[in-house]
Amino acid sequence: MARKARAAICRTHNQPITVEEISVDPPKRGEVTVRLAACGVCHSDLSAITGTIALPLPLVLGHEGAGVVEAVGEGVADLRPGDHVIFSFIYMCGKCRFCVSGRPVLCLEQGKALTTPLEGSPRVHDASGAPLSIFSGCGAMAEYATVSAENLIKIDSKIPLECAALVGCAVTTGVGAVFNTAKVEPGSSVAVFGCGGVGLSAVLGAVAAGADPIVAVDVAPERIEAALRLGATDAVEWAGGPDATAEQVRAVSGGGVDYAIEATGRPEASRAAFLSTRARGAAVLIGIPPADAEVSLPALSIPRLERRVLGSIYGSSRPERDFPALLSLYRRGRLPLDRLIASRMPLDAVGEAFGLMRDGGVGRVVLDLAGAPV
Repeated sequence: MARKARAAICRTHNQPITVEEISVDPPKRGEVTVRLAACGVCHSDLSAITGTIALPLPLVLGHEGAGVVEAVGEGVADLRPGDHVIFSFIYMCGKCRFCVSGRPVLCLEQGKALTTPLEGSPRVHDASGAPLSIFSGCGAMAEYATVSAENLIKIDSKIPLECAALVGCAVTTGVGAVFNTAKVEPGSSVAVFGCGGVGLSAVLGAVAAGADPIVAVDVAPERIEAALRLGATDAVEWAGGPDATAEQVRAVSGGGVDYAIEATGRPEASRAAFLSTRARGAAVLIGIPPADAEVSLPALSIPRLERRVLGSIYGSSRPERDFPALLSLYRRGRLPLDRLIASRMPLDAVGEAFGLMRDGGVGRVVLDLAGAPV
């Protein structure tokens, strides 16, 4: 029997988000219904609202979610009602050459469950009965969601769900870029370009990895200050251009950093990240640029100085391995996820939450979907 719930829905690009009553179908084979407790407000959702990420509308937003299993469908062996779970927004077929080689974020079947669960038909409908798409197979800005079991990772029930939700995107993307893509060693130098939710997560990852120095770079002084509070050792305010900014990073880091992590998706920031590295250094690009964007780099320094450019999607992660590992670091005090949360808001304030993001707010906004502390 379908459940009634409320959800944040984008009906028209660049128009206000509506909070509407929806009906959520029960799980079919291989699916799970989750009662959401928390969902982070991510820039990817904003990109869907603006149309930068082209997904069919109307669309239930949200992918950085965590909650409690309410019901399981036939064939789901690893989850049961009452389990606490984090949403993973990547689809993993488990069979392609990337999945079997331990790189499921590059799964060749990635688009298979992008706006519906795996079986392919919508599981949510609006009050008129019209079907709704769900963001990246999740639709987590809702009180309930029915999704493929492949999109859920079971976690320890002692973890606060508002912190767990952030692991579903920002933390895995930022910390994973440090641990998995760059493989930062203790004592390595790191610069982080862009200190939003993902960039601040990268700062936390660099601290946990034992990097020193850690240089925070941003256009906004308040974001730089947030990075310093989380463990960055030095700060560089964007100097008006990539070359001048990179020069400042090289100056404060003693000649350039071993790893420069770019978390804005802006070509000029990617160039600055590359130019800020020393010989054998690596620019790790995790921000999502516009589809037609290009980055200009001094080609000669790539072979002569062995400078590298590394792409990183979702922190090069394996969610079933990395989500519990990141939460283990949180439990041991090495990854203070709660310090990433800037605001907690009810679902009805989702428009205000996106407004804070547009205005360059510091830290992550988390929507409380349970109506109580999460």
